[in-house]
Amino acid sequence: MAGRNKKQHFQRSTGRDRLVIDASYLAAVHTYLALVAFGSALLLGCALHFKKIVKNGVAGYPDEWFPSVSATIGDWYPERNLFQILIAITSGPRFSIVFLQYLLHRQSQSSSPRWLFLFGIIRTLSCGGWVYITSNDDHDVHDVLMILYILCNVPWMLGGIHCTPAGHTESRRKRYVSFFGSIIPMVYFFVQHKVYKIPGAYTRYSFFEWGLILLDILYDSITGIDFERSKLQATYLFWSNVTSLLTTLFYFSIWELGFSGSEAALFVYLSPVLLGIASLRQWAITTQGRVALRLLSLVGLVAYKLDDPVTRLFVVGSANLVSLVSHCSDWMAFLGVGLILSSLSKHANHSNNPVWPMLNEEIGGYNKMGIALALLALLELGTRSPAPRRTSMPPQKGAGASSFHKHDIANHWLAPSIALGSLFFTLHCLLTDSSTIIAWSWTGYESRKPRGPLPHLYGAVTILAHSLGLLIPVVLPSHVASALLTHVAWFAYGCASAFIMYSFRNWLGFAGGLNFAVFCMSITPSVLSQAAMGGVNTPGRTLFLAFFFVVVFYVANVFTAAYAFVPGGVYFRERTDLVLVAQLAAMSFAFRWPKTKFGKLGPSLHSSRATASYIATLLVVMSLTSVLVTIFHWPMIGPSPYKPGTGILNAGIWTVHFGFDNAGRDSQRRMRDVIRDMHLDVVGLLETDLHRTVYGNRDLTRVIAEELGYYVDLGPGPNMHTWGAALLSKFPIINSSHHLLPSPHGELAPAIEATLDIYGTEVTVVISHNGQEEDALDRELQSRELARIMANLYPRPVVFLGYVVTKPHAPRPAPYDFLVNDGLMYDIDPHDMDRWCEYILYRGLYRTAYARVSRGIVTDTELQIGQFVVPKHGFNLVNQTEESRLLRGWKEELPEDHVCNLIRPTSLKYLQTVSGCQWSTMVMSGKEG
Repeated sequence: MAGRNKKQHFQRSTGRDRLVIDASYLAAVHTYLALVAFGSALLLGCALHFKKIVKNGVAGYPDEWFPSVSATIGDWYPERNLFQILIAITSGPRFSIVFLQYLLHRQSQSSSPRWLFLFGIIRTLSCGGWVYITSNDDHDVHDVLMILYILCNVPWMLGGIHCTPAGHTESRRKRYVSFFGSIIPMVYFFVQHKVYKIPGAYTRYSFFEWGLILLDILYDSITGIDFERSKLQATYLFWSNVTSLLTTLFYFSIWELGFSGSEAALFVYLSPVLLGIASLRQWAITTQGRVALRLLSLVGLVAYKLDDPVTRLFVVGSANLVSLVSHCSDWMAFLGVGLILSSLSKHANHSNNPVWPMLNEEIGGYNKMGIALALLALLELGTRSPAPRRTSMPPQKGAGASSFHKHDIANHWLAPSIALGSLFFTLHCLLTDSSTIIAWSWTGYESRKPRGPLPHLYGAVTILAHSLGLLIPVVLPSHVASALLTHVAWFAYGCASAFIMYSFRNWLGFAGGLNFAVFCMSITPSVLSQAAMGGVNTPGRTLFLAFFFVVVFYVANVFTAAYAFVPGGVYFRERTDLVLVAQLAAMSFAFRWPKTKFGKLGPSLHSSRATASYIATLLVVMSLTSVLVTIFHWPMIGPSPYKPGTGILNAGIWTVHFGFDNAGRDSQRRMRDVIRDMHLDVVGLLETDLHRTVYGNRDLTRVIAEELGYYVDLGPGPNMHTWGAALLSKFPIINSSHHLLPSPHGELAPAIEATLDIYGTEVTVVISHNGQEEDALDRELQSRELARIMANLYPRPVVFLGYVVTKPHAPRPAPYDFLVNDGLMYDIDPHDMDRWCEYILYRGLYRTAYARVSRGIVTDTELQIGQFVVPKHGFNLVNQTEESRLLRGWKEELPEDHVCNLIRPTSLKYLQTVSGCQWSTMVMSGKEG
C-alpha cells in the first residue's frame, strides 16, 4: 500500500501542472468591477458635472437632483471614458460566467443550457452596445439596445433559475422578481416625465433605473453573495423604531421642564425579558414568528399618521416592545450594518431618519416608502425556503477554540450582559448620526475658516469610520479577529480614542472620535457573540440586564445637562466624563483580562464566507453612497445677503424648542420657510443642541444651511452640557468663540461671539441663552459677563440677540440694566413693554425696523426681527440720541429696499402677527449724523 501511494504521488508530481481557479472568484471579480465602473462614473459625474447631468428636457436642478444612468455614463469626460475602460475589463469575467454556466448546466437531453448560453451572449453584447453607443451619440440606437438588454434578462434569469439545482434557486428567484418588479414604477415615472412633463419625475425614474443596474449586477454575483442571510432591512427598521421612542416621549418632558410621566415608556426597553418564556422564544425564531413580530412592529412607522402626541407615544412604545423581542430573539444580528444604514439615511435626509413617526411627507419624511420596503422584506422573509435548524451552537474555530466550553460561558452571563448594554448605549449616543462626533469637536471660526469639520461636508468621513470598524471582524480571519478584538491592547486603543475625543477639540478631537467609532463598531460582533453564548440558556435574564444598563445610561446622559430640572440631577451636573468612563468600564468585560474568563467568544454571527462577502460589499456600497450624498449636499454657490449692495442687515432671534413643533413633529422645514420669507441675513437660534439620544441626535441647522445658503456656527457641543445656541449668517464669519456664562447654581448658559464681514464692515453678533429667573445669582453673573464682552468691543458695531427673561427697564439685579447700560448698547424698541424672554440690542448701526412674529405652531416662542443699515465704511455711530435712533417714517417715504416686507404667504400657514405692533405697514428710520 505504501509503495502504491508513493507511485501515485510520483505520477502527480511529474505530470503537467494545472492552474486551478475557483470559479466563484470570477463572479466576485465581475461584481466588484461592475460596481466600481458604475460607482466611479456616478461619483465623478456628481463631483464634476452635477447640474449638467441632472438636467433634462423638462427641468434642471433643484427640481431634478439625481442623474440617470445614461446621463452619468455617456455625456461627459472623464467619467464616460473611465466607465467604458472598466466595462471593457469587466467583459472578460462576464463572458466567462456565461460560458461556465453553460458547461455547468449542459445536458444531452435538454436544450435549455444552449438557449441560455445564446441569450447570455446576446445580453452581454447588447450591454456593450448601450454602453459604447451613448444617448448623445444616437439616442434611438442607445434606447433600442438597452430595451434589448432588458428583454434578454427575462430568458437569462428564468433560465438560470430553471437550470440551478434545487435548494439554490431562492436567491435568484427573489432578485428576478425584484428586477422586473422595479420596471413597473420606472415606466410610470418615465411616463410622468416624458408625457406629462412633471419636474422631478425623472429623478424618481433614475432611482429605479440605478436599482435595475444594481440588481442585475447582484444577480450575476449569485455565487459570491447570498441574499437569504440578509436581515439588513429589518435591522434598519429596528434602529428606526428604537431611536424614535426617546424623541417621542421627551417631547412631553420638554413642555413640563421636568418629569411628565411619559418617562415610564422607558420600561419598554426592558421588554426582552419576555424571551425568558421558552415557548415565546422558540416561536419568535421561527419564520412565522419573525414575520408576525416584524409586521406588528411596523405600527411604529404607521404612527406618523397620528396627530395626537399621546396616541403616537403609545403606538411607538408598543412597536418598540415587539421590535425588541423580535430582534433580541436573533441576538440583534446585523446590528452594526443596520446602524450604518440608519446613519446614512439621516445624513442624506438632513440628520432626520426618513421613516421616523415625527416626520411626514410635508416635512421631509419618506414614511410610505419605508412601509412599502418593509412589507416587501416581510414578503421575502415569509416566502423564503426554511433554513436547516442547528441543534447546537458549535464552538468558534480559531484561537481559544480548544479551551472553549459552552457550559463555562453560559455560567458567566453577567459580564457580557453589562458589556452589551454599554455598547448599545454608546452606539446610540454617538454613532446614530454622522454629525454627533463633529458637534463634540466644534469650536467655531478663525480667520474666515472653520477650525474643525463641518457636518454636511464631513459627515461621510464618520460613516467611513463606521464601515472600517465593522470591516475589521468581517475581513480578518476568524482566529485573528478573535485574538485582536478581545485583547486588552485593543481596549486600550478604544480608551485612548475616547480620551482624545473628550479632551480635545477641532481636528484632533474629531480624529479621536473617528478612532473611537472604529473601535466600537469593530467589537460589536464579538460583544453580541459573547452575550449570545452567555444567555444561551437564559436569554431573558441576559437581555434584561443589558437593556437595564441601557436605560441607566440614557437617564445619566440626560441628567448631565438637565440637572436643574430633575431630582438628584446635581450629582450628574456636567459629568459626561464620568458617564464616558462608566461606559468604557462596562465594555471592558468584553476583553480577555488575565486570570478572568472575560472575552470568551461564542460562534461568530457572520461566520460564512458568503455572508462576510455580502457584508463587505454592503459596507463598500454604503461608504461610496455617503460620499455621493456629501457631494450632492455640497454648496454650489456661497451664501449671499438677501439685499446685496444696500447695506441692509435683517437679524432675528428665535428660541426653537429643540426642533419640536407644538404637535411633537420636527420643525426644521417650517423654520426654513419662515427664515426664508423673513429674509433674515443673520439669525440666532436657541435650544439647538440636539446631539443627545432624547432629541434623536439631530443637527437643527442642516436644512436651513444647505437649502438657503448660510454660514453656520453650531455653538457649544453636547459635551458642554448646555441647551445650545447656533448662528446662521449670510455674511462671512471672520472669527467666532463660544462662552459658557457663569452658572454656579442653575443651567449652563451658552453664548456665541462672532465677528461678521457685513458689506466690508466688521460687525460683532452676540447670541446667548441666559438662565431662568429662579436663579438670581446666575442671571446677574451672566448679565455682567455679557456686558463685559460687549463693552470691550466698543465702539465696534454690535448686535445682541438673546434670551434674557426680564421685563424691559427692570432695575438691577435683573439683566436689562446690565446689558444696556454696562454693555453700552441700545434697546431696539425701549417703548415695547410687552417683552419677557427675547431681546434685541444694538449699537453702531442704523436701526430701520423692528418686528415680533408670534410663534404659531412652529415653536413655543415668538420670533423677533430687527432691520439695520450699516454706516458708510469708516464712519462710526456714537452717542446717538433716542430721537435720532427712533426717527420714524412711513414706508412710502423710504427707498423700496428699506421696507420690511415680512408678510409672505408661506409663513402665514405657520405664523401670526402680533396685534398692535403695526410692523407690517410701518418702519422706523434714522439718518446719519
